[in-house]
Amino acid sequence: MSPIELNQRQDKILQIVKEKGPITGEKIAEQLNLTRATLRPDLAILTMAGFLDARPRVGYFYSGKKTMASVTESMMNLKVKDFQSMPVVVSENMTAYDAICQMFLEDVGTLFVVDDRSRLQGVLSRKDLLRTSIGTQAITKIPVHIIMTRMPNIVYCHKNDSLIHVAKKLIERQVDSLPVVEEKEDGLEIVGRITKTNITKAFISLAETNDL
Repeated sequence: MSPIELNQRQDKILQIVKEKGPITGEKIAEQLNLTRATLRPDLAILTMAGFLDARPRVGYFYSGKKTMASVTESMMNLKVKDFQSMPVVVSENMTAYDAICQMFLEDVGTLFVVDDRSRLQGVLSRKDLLRTSIGTQAITKIPVHIIMTRMPNIVYCHKNDSLIHVAKKLIERQVDSLPVVEEKEDGLEIVGRITKTNITKAFISLAETNDL
């Protein structure tokens, strides 16, 4: 969303309303030595943009809408830890058939594969399972560690990462979710997942908070 650039007269209107609001359009016009009709387009723009609010028989008052710089700062402060959800984890020895069942039962698009120490070993997507199921392999016998995406090709994030940066990773790698990990001496421990849905909810929440 592009910031709205106000002209000099609109800036003066805002200043008057901040200092003397609520104030009628006629009073604002008097302050600027202009007619009410001349100000009508400016008042409409400021009201639609959210800088001013208006009440019948009361007048205009400053709505206190945040500047775009403030909204941008709020956006950059969104962290993974505040919006992550629980990961769906499976064993590396689970069969592809059981993984398909697990994916449908959990209603997710990605499974995270761990070893017997619960350390991240791979990621299993719908595409991986679809590719396997339409092949000639017996999906009831193939373990997921054969078809999963392995390190170092796994993209992951940390709980204190910016949600904006994680969103860029999702887009660049064309994946639906990322594992949220903590780095341990013996590998990566999965502590959550961040999905496109998580990020969408976060930005909707931000928009509602700032009346965008």
